[in-house]
Amino acid sequence: MSRASDLSLAGLLVVLLAAAPFAPSWALTLLAVALAKGLVALGMLLLLRAGLVPFGHALYYCLGGYAAGLTALWLGLREALLLVAIAGAAAGLVAWAIGFLIRRYRGIFFAMLSMAFSMILYGVLLKSQSLGSSDGFSIPRPTLFAMPLAGTGALRALYALTAVCACAAAYAIARYLRTSLGQVGPAIRQNEVRVGYLGYEPNRLIHGEYTASGAMAGMAGALVALFIGQVDPGMGFWMTSGEFVFIAILAGMGGIWASLAAALVLEVVHAVAFDVAPTYWRVVLGGTLLLLILRFPSGLSSLSPRLTKAAP
Repeated sequence: MSRASDLSLAGLLVVLLAAAPFAPSWALTLLAVALAKGLVALGMLLLLRAGLVPFGHALYYCLGGYAAGLTALWLGLREALLLVAIAGAAAGLVAWAIGFLIRRYRGIFFAMLSMAFSMILYGVLLKSQSLGSSDGFSIPRPTLFAMPLAGTGALRALYALTAVCACAAAYAIARYLRTSLGQVGPAIRQNEVRVGYLGYEPNRLIHGEYTASGAMAGMAGALVALFIGQVDPGMGFWMTSGEFVFIAILAGMGGIWASLAAALVLEVVHAVAFDVAPTYWRVVLGGTLLLLILRFPSGLSSLSPRLTKAAP
């Protein structure tokens, strides 16, 4: 990644953190959720570059939320940083285990198999009375660096944590995409057999990127769960996975900036549609997003490649 890209990500983080003391609660909520979903999209970018569409990342998003919530309730651990780390590790471990199976599939089989695992988790949580069934359960307010959080201060602190996690992940992925290993993904999409002749193992590479992607989705789920203070099985529903896929499609293949921008655009359109037409907000949302796709068939990355590309 170039020095200019380093500085641009650092500048984004400074702007996001600077907005925390002044932005209203609704804006903090919108930005925090958008950044968390952008974190999921960043992880999915690794797989999309290899031509794989993961239609079940709600599995890890949901696992992360429940891992953070259950750790807080059952173990009494309230430190937000540790809860996010535990959630990412739990989701990454599950992704690593599933990866041994899913890495052997491509195309529609990869997408449907990933969705099947997500729906299994959704069904289990829906029937689990001890975990609140369809209502889920509330998560107590966490602490940050051992300091208790309450009221608006809690929203601002958790928003800042989400911004730091998203920008740190964006930096790490951008650096990875500049390495020789990070450049193998597009080659797998074009000709997997030749990649094998070059000495790389496509299945192993996909396995590693799938694990990292799952861990990032788990962290995002934990961040949203801590911010909202609630988890429920809907986090693992197929429509949640579809939302992540749509963010990836809206972003295109432009890389880091496009993924973050697409998540923000989706959340803004969602909020405006619900405010303008509470009854028909899904129609407004779908129509607006359809127009965006028709206008930018290559995704938001087509707006300005110099700004949206973090890697060639």
